[in-house]
Order: sequence, then C-alpha cells, then structure tokens
Amino acid sequence: MVVAANTVQMDPKALQQVEALFHNQIETGIHPGAALAVYRHGQQVLDLHGGLADQQAAKPVESDTMFVLYSSTKPLAAACLYILWERGTLGWDDLVSGHWPEFAQNGKEQITIRHILTHQGGFPDTPSELTWDKWHDWDYVISTLEKVRPIFEPGKLIAYHPRNFGWVIAELVQRIDGRPFRQFFQEEITGPLGMNDTYVGLPAELESRVSKEHAMEDCDRMTMVTTYNKPEVHLAVQPAGGGIATARDLARFYAMMIGGGYLDGARVLSEDTVAEVTKLQVEGMDHTLERPVRRSLGLSLADERMGAPESITDRTFGHAGAGTSVGWADPDLGLAVGYITNGFRAEHSNTPRLSAISQAVREACL
Repeated sequence: MVVAANTVQMDPKALQQVEALFHNQIETGIHPGAALAVYRHGQQVLDLHGGLADQQAAKPVESDTMFVLYSSTKPLAAACLYILWERGTLGWDDLVSGHWPEFAQNGKEQITIRHILTHQGGFPDTPSELTWDKWHDWDYVISTLEKVRPIFEPGKLIAYHPRNFGWVIAELVQRIDGRPFRQFFQEEITGPLGMNDTYVGLPAELESRVSKEHAMEDCDRMTMVTTYNKPEVHLAVQPAGGGIATARDLARFYAMMIGGGYLDGARVLSEDTVAEVTKLQVEGMDHTLERPVRRSLGLSLADERMGAPESITDRTFGHAGAGTSVGWADPDLGLAVGYITNGFRAEHSNTPRLSAISQAVREACL
C-alpha cells in the first residue's frame, strides 16, 4: 500500500482483500507472475508485484519488472493523436491520405483518422508480408501498408485492427509533427508523466528487465506468445501491441486521463480533449473479435474486464491486452488501474481473472 487508504476514501480491509486476491491468482497457478497498480483521485493506492517473471529460470517479478502490454498499448499510441488534435494540426474526419498521400491506394482513399481510431478502416488483417522479423524496418512496414487493399468498405462496420491501427497512427504522428513516433511519445507523454519504464521500441540494454510471456494450459495463440518473447520484437516500434511497461506506469497514464489530462504537475491534455476522446463513437458487433463492442476514439468503453457488468458504464474507458492485461479508468469513482499478468490465457479464463481484480478494486471504494 502506497498512501493511507482513508486519504483517498478507500476501505483498508477491502484493499487488503484486493492484495490477497492478487497473490491468490498467482499461488493457484492462474499465471506465473503479475503486477497491479491503482490510483484514486490522483494518488497511488496500490503498487503490487509478485510471482515469477521467468518460470523456467525461477526469476522473480521485481518492482521494476516490465511486461509486454499487447493491445493495452493502443491508448498510449492514440494519445499522441489526441495531443495533435488539441493543437489543431489534425481533425478526426481528415482523410489519412491528406497527411500521408501515398496511403491513398487500392481503395483507402476515403479512410479518415476517425475510422482508424474506431477500427472502421476496413483493413483489419496484418499483411502477410509483415512477419515479426520485418517490424524493425519502418520504411518496409509503411510501404506495405500503403499497398494494402481494404476487405470491408471503410466506415461501414467495426473490425478490430490488431496491428495496422498502431502503424498508421505512428506514421501520421511523424507526417504531421515531424518527430518519429518513439521520440514524440517520450517527449510528450512518458517523459512529462514520469513513465520512465514505458517504451514502444525498447532500448536493447533493458531487455533483461522484461518478463517472459508464458502460455497457460488453455492458451489458444501460442504463436503470439513465442513472437512477443523475442527480444527483436521488443526493439521494434509496434504501437498497437508492442508496448513494454510496468503496471505502475500504465496506471499513471489513466490517472492522468481522469485528472482531466493532468497529473503531478504535468499537463498532457486539456479537460476538453479528454472529454472529447472518451465519449462513445461506435457500438455494435466487431467483425474481427466476433463480439459486441463500444468504442470511443482509441479506447474501449464498459469492457467486462474492467469490472462486473452492473458496476460499469460507458464512462469507464481503457483497453485490454490479448490474453494478459487491462488498463482502465472510471472517472465517476476517480479510479485508474493497471493490471498486467505474464500468463497468456484464452479469453474464457482471461476475462474472469481481470474482471475479478477490477471489481475488487471498485468494491474498495468508499
């Protein structure tokens, strides 16, 4: 526990129950290791870590262990566009090709930035040529995306873009601002917020601090686990799913968001911008995920991994990472949460463990 619970209106006994549940999930083998951080009203309340970062080597999770975020990275990437929107250098309904002319090929001429942020661009599938060993070659990634042909008419339906989402955002950032994505991200978001353990494109010398991903008994995407355990993948700038961070940093990002764009003396966004990007944009069946979704601009709303269905509304926003993690914020409760595990599970067992932690945190609020 980081601050006295009564200073942020949380029940100390209930927070102890959160901690007990956190350790019980590890002890019962739901995952080898994990980290959990919670903020309330801008104050850090919990900062937990436990278990093994590398099961085979019996290496423990330490306080500075970083984890693969998978798609919990997406809001961090989207926030770069929030900043540019606030500065008036882009509009949500701008054509992507208005900033990136070469993008206007093979049916992508009418795709807007709003389409990208709401997964309505129509080109959800990662191009087969973009195998993991090509992700470090930015020019190759971008030229490949320029040639992609949508499989759905842009703007007509929701189809989650697992990786293309991030690459398009990053290229837009560089085209509009001039700085490469990794530099912009550090100078405008992680640096000001003191998120010193968050990277999209990990420095090679920090590889030893990254937890291994472990395929659990029901893992249905073994290739993903193998891929994201590769140091070469950690080095690549892959802003839709390649983020590396601590739970502490992930929670700080969401604490900033529910602080109206402000945390600990750092102003990243205006209150109006936060309100703009967190309101409902689209809802319906996601044709990639094959389930109903509600989305704002780059964020998931009222996701069941953020608590029990009766506890969450469209005011709750955040994003989960495949088979492992979730980051979220509830402005009505003043809560910001980052929960990252290193045990990759199928959604039928992943969702309940994330939801259980999220709900336990909610129930600790007075």
